[in-house]
Amino acid sequence: MDWENLLRNGFHRIDEVQDILHIDDAEASVLDSVSQRYPMFVNSYYFSLIDPNDPDDPIRKMAIPTSCELEAAGDEDTSGEASNTVLPGMQHKYRETAIILSTSRCSMYCRHCFRKRMVGLTDDEIAEGLPEMREYVLAHPAISNLLISGGDSLLNDNDRIEDYLSTFCDLDQLDFIRFGTRVPVVLPQRITSDGELQGILARYASRKQLYVVTQFNHPHEVTSEAAEAVRCLMGMGIVVRNQTVLLKGVNDTPEVLGQLMRDLTACGVVPYYVFQCRPTRGVLDYFQVPLLQGIDVVDGARELQNGLGKCFRYVMSCPTGKIEVLGKASDGRMVFKYHQAKNLENANQLFTQEVEPGQCWLPDR
Repeated sequence: MDWENLLRNGFHRIDEVQDILHIDDAEASVLDSVSQRYPMFVNSYYFSLIDPNDPDDPIRKMAIPTSCELEAAGDEDTSGEASNTVLPGMQHKYRETAIILSTSRCSMYCRHCFRKRMVGLTDDEIAEGLPEMREYVLAHPAISNLLISGGDSLLNDNDRIEDYLSTFCDLDQLDFIRFGTRVPVVLPQRITSDGELQGILARYASRKQLYVVTQFNHPHEVTSEAAEAVRCLMGMGIVVRNQTVLLKGVNDTPEVLGQLMRDLTACGVVPYYVFQCRPTRGVLDYFQVPLLQGIDVVDGARELQNGLGKCFRYVMSCPTGKIEVLGKASDGRMVFKYHQAKNLENANQLFTQEVEPGQCWLPDR
């Protein structure tokens, strides 16, 4: 089935999956309320990866609403995106990088999404004028790369994707352009069955280095279809890198996370970051892993890799910057380092902090 049919045959409502996933009427009523607040959508390919007889299936956890999403705790904007917005849909937090929110659509609405405030709900934060964004980049020569994100950047139609590439590929100041997308993971057929998209990407990849930064979170996502999409992208000269989110009940053991990293390197995907799950409203109580546990999981997973697979960093995306979680000090404190900083005075700063056993975030950063 091609990717458009997989989308058309996806699931938007709890009652469409209730019998398949053995959800009783009482729970279905609650989950319907959740999906009214935070939309549900799972395309039929990704839904097929769920074991319907396992209520703790990791794919199900990422795709199907839970009552925990109605909890009021948490923030809607955990990384200070509003304060970094310089034009409608364009953010400039780090000196070298500009981010474009190109769409609010996804081919599967992740329940752990840190942009739950907008994805599937509103286009208020979505990019508008390409000429204005191009002028902004030109006016800031320190910007050396562009991240086209969303939502899911590869859920834009092909003409729009080409608009972005034609607008920015000829700027010599840009070393490369990145697409932030879960498509290789959740809808690989978007890449493998769309010859027009392949042609667009290949044409511009010959003019400017393109990267696809995706998000595999569990070994069950590394299917033959996903591997084919990765090979297709690599065949065009596009580099594929992965940003995993550490998620409770999904990949929070060294064995699972370690197997994921091995599977990724085996099919040519470069492990890039393991992100601490952000304290987003509707997410933190269900998905966040305490930092003291998280560093043990990440270190244990790294021990299971060969040299090439050890390159990923455990990081937190905070308002002040991207902070790497380095480990535990001998005095019981945890050690952190600014991997990227919004304000240059924090660049490369190393610091230690006492962390409580259940603590999942650094609220003062």
